[in-house]
Amino acid sequence: MTPRTAQTSAPVIDTLAERWSPRAFDAQHTFPEGALRGVLEAARWAPSANNTQPWRFIVARRGGETFATIAATLAGFNQAWAGSAAALIVNVAEVADAEGNARPWAEYDLGQAVAHLSVQATAEGFHVHQMGGFDRAAISAAFELDERLVPISITAIGELGSADALPEVLRERELAPRERIELDDLVLVRG
Repeated sequence: MTPRTAQTSAPVIDTLAERWSPRAFDAQHTFPEGALRGVLEAARWAPSANNTQPWRFIVARRGGETFATIAATLAGFNQAWAGSAAALIVNVAEVADAEGNARPWAEYDLGQAVAHLSVQATAEGFHVHQMGGFDRAAISAAFELDERLVPISITAIGELGSADALPEVLRERELAPRERIELDDLVLVRG
């Protein structure tokens, strides 16, 4: 157990208790070609409504043009730290099928796929951080996504780095105790 391990009110599997979202990534760590296959395979096998699998990914390893394109769309503090991640993954929801029929569950299913990706990454010894602060229109334009494909979030993934490399305000967040809303406050009705 590490100081970042979640203090849960009921037992959960170690991988879930140990998962957290750092901003400090090791800028020297790189993923060789194919190294992210396991985390993407975990996402592939996430549950989806009617088995439609309405998720797509844009995967970019640091140092490449695709990574630079994605990093340029990041907003606010995300610009200050995400470039140190070994890879950035744009998480895209397929919100309509090829015939134009809406897939209202697409974002939910994408979230499940990214959760599976996150748990697998943690099990493999990596860390992930999800980001919503980015320019969606810029991502869509840069990668020529049609209107059926909506970028929802970006995942930074890599090995943990030193919090000392972060700007002071982010370093404070990085080292602050983990907190969550109490379980009883999350359950609206219990029958």
